[in-house]
Amino acid sequence: MKKFYLNEKEFEVLEGVYEPAEDSFLLAEAVKAEAGWKCLDLGTGSGIQAVNMAEQGAEVVASDVNENALDNAELNMKKIGLEKKIETRKSNLFEKIPEKFDCIVFNPPYVPGNREEWKDTDGGERGRQVLDRFIEETGKHLKEKGVCYFLQSSLNKFEETKEMLMKKKMWFEEVARRKLFFEELIVFKCWNK
Repeated sequence: MKKFYLNEKEFEVLEGVYEPAEDSFLLAEAVKAEAGWKCLDLGTGSGIQAVNMAEQGAEVVASDVNENALDNAELNMKKIGLEKKIETRKSNLFEKIPEKFDCIVFNPPYVPGNREEWKDTDGGERGRQVLDRFIEETGKHLKEKGVCYFLQSSLNKFEETKEMLMKKKMWFEEVARRKLFFEELIVFKCWNK
């Protein structure tokens, strides 16, 4: 079993669950949640973003399409003692999530390709398949002053994302950026106009 640390807390990663890397840590550093907020961690994986928001005082729904990921997130929530602040829910994006949130966090699969065995990283032919669906729907799930944080790679054309957000009438800003040797990662923060 693999392990990683965030804020000096040890997490475990089960087989078949995305192991947090630079993208996950950059997103966790950028996310600011407030006590009392109702937050959503889409594609929770090991639960890193859900735990991060719960530690900031938020009540969190952690969702994933992968049953192993939900088991993994629950394992880490219990280990850290936050299981009462986080609810897990099986959902493909917003499919089983009708409510609105103060904050939504998402690290979408963004590697261009079409490999079933890479479900946690495969973003479709152009790497935008899941990201585009997310941008299309996310505004409807934000409360009036709600914010959304999501990560994107330069592999998926930042300009296309900015155009899409403008078409959806969403304000946005880049709140974190990191260059890796083969790509650049950006964390977008966006909200409804």
